[in-house]
Amino acid sequence: MAIATTDPRTGEVLTTFDELTADQLEDRLARAAAAAESYRRTTHEQRAGWLRAAADILDKRTDEIAELMTLEMGKTKKASAAEIGKCAAVLRYYADNAAGLLADEPVDAATVNASQAYARYLPLGVVLAIMPWNFPLWQAMRFAAPALAAGNVGLLKHASNVPQTALFMEELFAEAGFPADVFQTLLIGSKLVDGVIRDDRVAAATLTGSEGAGVAVGKAAGESLKKVVLELGGSDPFVVMPSADLAQAAKVATTSRSQNNGQSCISAKRFIVHTDVYDEFVDLFSKEMASLVVGDPMQEGTDVGPLSTEQGREDVEALVKDAVDKGAKVLVGGSRPDRDGWWYPPTVIADITDEMDMYTEEVFGPVAGVYRVADIDEAIALANATRFGLGSNAWTTDAAEQERFIADLAAGQTFINGMVASFPALPFGGVKASGHGRELAAHGIREFTNIKTVWFGK
Repeated sequence: MAIATTDPRTGEVLTTFDELTADQLEDRLARAAAAAESYRRTTHEQRAGWLRAAADILDKRTDEIAELMTLEMGKTKKASAAEIGKCAAVLRYYADNAAGLLADEPVDAATVNASQAYARYLPLGVVLAIMPWNFPLWQAMRFAAPALAAGNVGLLKHASNVPQTALFMEELFAEAGFPADVFQTLLIGSKLVDGVIRDDRVAAATLTGSEGAGVAVGKAAGESLKKVVLELGGSDPFVVMPSADLAQAAKVATTSRSQNNGQSCISAKRFIVHTDVYDEFVDLFSKEMASLVVGDPMQEGTDVGPLSTEQGREDVEALVKDAVDKGAKVLVGGSRPDRDGWWYPPTVIADITDEMDMYTEEVFGPVAGVYRVADIDEAIALANATRFGLGSNAWTTDAAEQERFIADLAAGQTFINGMVASFPALPFGGVKASGHGRELAAHGIREFTNIKTVWFGK
């Protein structure tokens, strides 16, 4: 895939970039390794100051960067601005909390026959991040903020269709005052990633992306004995039980399925509804989805813009066609509009069976599948009938049902009566084919540290 900015509204290629040569890549790796030797000795106070400066820059440049993000991948400008605000928040979170999250952890010295003993968190060095296009700033920032706060050096291999956002990340940290080469963007294709992971100067890697990419990155990291964090796909269930506030659940379901033009790993994708409220919920949900405004993402009143790539739309269309050909019923949407660009409307599909690809595959677009279940046991079984395990939503006011969902939904996150989202203070990640390891909170900043045992004799 060419490294280029292509307007999803029209399909027009706006700007192209040359891939780094072998010599240029070698130079950047050497500079990153050199920077890691000195940066690891900076203090928490110094890093906190630079993180806050980066947050301030984001505040000042929000409109400019939001327009760039929308231009590159098609999310609404309003959503882009909100994403930038979230990035500023995570920078300030780690500026305020990193020292405490990485403080020495003492143990009872007597139990280990010592005069003093503790665990200390030390940076690993150079960490490579392979990031996707769908949240082009937030995905990269939720790696960068904790990694830099912990004293690591970052290398960013971003998706090839958001190169200008990727280059802005490097510019941002330089402008904020971080030492030279502490964060660098690598404009390289996917074929070079394996070699970078295996390079002795790279200590660890993290990926947000597809299952296939996760397998490839995990293999390279495993064969070179390096730490890796993988945040992969999701096919999140959204379970609605009879005690739920159906009107509110339908509104939140619509937001979850349509956010980021339906291109979010933690969007609810499978709507599993108890038979007693199925008809009422599906009617409310269908009306909400049908009311969404599809249009120019730069305009204030737009709810859903185009999908980010032509291939992305083709993938969504193929899943919908397969389901319809095998007997599924389209309640809302279901066909592309006749216009330039990569548009696909909000869509609701019922009567999905396990013979359809949509039953098992993640749909990365504003397409919702609705399912009828008889009871909580069937709801949980269907929710777990996927190889993914990223997020999960359960709507019920019954305390016993809430505990069942928390205990039995196979996912890294369960949100009760609300929409799955990421927050700086909560760990984020999945199980099964959705990956392993965690981002954000204390867990995220500690992922790329050497947890060193320190022991003093008596």
